[in-house]
Amino acid sequence: MIEVKKTNFFLNEEVNIFLKNIIKNKSLANGYIFYGPEGVGKKQTALQFIKEIFKHSSPSDNVEERVTNNNHPDFLIIEPDSLLATKSSGSFDLEKTSKSGSEIIRIAQIRNIKTFLSQKSINSEKKIVLIINAHLLNEAASNCLLKTLEEPSNGIFILLTSKLTLLLDTIISRCQIVRFRSFSNKQIKSILKEHLDTYKLKINTKLKFKDLINSANGSPYQLLKNIEMLNDFSDEIISKLDSPINNSLEILEISKSISEKLEIFQQICLVNLMQTIWWRKTKNIGLVKKLENLKYLLRKKIQPRLAWEIAFLKISMEDI
Repeated sequence: MIEVKKTNFFLNEEVNIFLKNIIKNKSLANGYIFYGPEGVGKKQTALQFIKEIFKHSSPSDNVEERVTNNNHPDFLIIEPDSLLATKSSGSFDLEKTSKSGSEIIRIAQIRNIKTFLSQKSINSEKKIVLIINAHLLNEAASNCLLKTLEEPSNGIFILLTSKLTLLLDTIISRCQIVRFRSFSNKQIKSILKEHLDTYKLKINTKLKFKDLINSANGSPYQLLKNIEMLNDFSDEIISKLDSPINNSLEILEISKSISEKLEIFQQICLVNLMQTIWWRKTKNIGLVKKLENLKYLLRKKIQPRLAWEIAFLKISMEDI
């Protein structure tokens, strides 16, 4: 995976200053919510913030490595479980709504936090818990986390989310919100040029830099995922997707090629890029909505090849 390179350890300058001051003034809160769009550096920033906290409480040569490798005794990461993996393990506890349809944070994981915090810190003043995609907490896990936040402990909580409204208001009220904003087009353009030079990436000549930048929606991570996807796909196919397809045979061939050669997340990246290009060329909201529905079906993993075929066929009937 191509990574965003940045000399400053926090990607967002506003957040950078805020978190550095917290460490400098030793004014750590018990809970933080890192909130902002996907792919703007929340996790990377949180990990570096955690490293700096540990360095100031107990300087050690290997703090960076231990946090990076997730083997620091006072650090715990909670990430969503795949429902499919949970089901196959025989401990399936699906909520009525999992908020994502495929991943969830279960109550057993939050109970593990209580066990972790009940033990004395080994190398630092406080233990730190990082919860990835906190909006995927199910109802039981959310209530359990709330009780944990309410109880005095030796822990610092950092919750990462792109969907603040899906968190309980009572959880939000007990944490300090650190807002991450989307990158400007100017910043995205700078990152694009830097990585094209650094990694000698080649972009299909028919694609415009502006389309790549706009399809990233202010996210450096999304930008680089788009570039990787393009590099994994043939110029011939990318060229054909430069505008809506009308030929039925071509639709079937391209749908087959996309579904066989690209992973689901890459297919979604491709749809984002197509939306940007087709909107620029046609200003047809109907096309954009049909592509949005295609993304929905892809996320649900409902027969990707069939989803592409139906979407393309419906679009071919649009009066463009």
